[in-house]
Amino acid sequence: MNLDTSSPHEVCPRCLGSEWERNQETGSVRRCRCGEARRIERLLGEAKIPKRYEACELESYDANDEPSLKSAKRDAMKFLEKYPLVDVGLLLVGPCGVGKTHLAVALLKRVMAEKGDRGLFYDFRDLLREIQSSWDPVSQTSELDILRPVLEADVLVLDELGANKPTDWVKDTMSHIINCRYNDRKLTIFTSNYLDNPARQGEESLTDRIGVRLRSRLYEMCKVIEIQGEDFRRIVKQANYRF
Repeated sequence: MNLDTSSPHEVCPRCLGSEWERNQETGSVRRCRCGEARRIERLLGEAKIPKRYEACELESYDANDEPSLKSAKRDAMKFLEKYPLVDVGLLLVGPCGVGKTHLAVALLKRVMAEKGDRGLFYDFRDLLREIQSSWDPVSQTSELDILRPVLEADVLVLDELGANKPTDWVKDTMSHIINCRYNDRKLTIFTSNYLDNPARQGEESLTDRIGVRLRSRLYEMCKVIEIQGEDFRRIVKQANYRF
């Protein structure tokens, strides 16, 4: 995804900084490409995508001849092709290191770049910590200030769903976010390391972590994409480390 942006100190030769371009033959005006590129750059800057994932693209998602990964990438592409005429978001589940967050961020970036919609990324654990920090009497940020963009984003990526200990407050916070976005028909892309049917006996399921009611709501809100495979970070990254 390449953005045609000029340096902030350069004046665009097409619009001379006005962000409007005039057709010399017809006299009509339209938004200049430089303004559109700056708007996309601003959307990306406000999306809170961590630096580690800023370079994630669908093209760079390596399926590595793994059927499950190939299927996940196809489903992600279908979501993008139909957006915004899609009725449900996505729930990407699978073990660590199979690229769930990579896919989610890649989709978020494309939605912002190609459709101009507002996107937002949050690791659910970080979101909870920010909310808790807002309770400090000296904090100048309220809980509503934190939650408003989460509830209003056109597309929200909520990473690591179920990672926190499922206390009543955690469940209530999840419920508020999920139900508000459901009622407002906002699309959400979730990722989770917890499966509906864990492979090993004794492992917790997603329902164990978020509760029956919220899991049922996610069935209505999302298409489930289960990704299986080896831990990419362990196999590839470790092999490439050199000192």
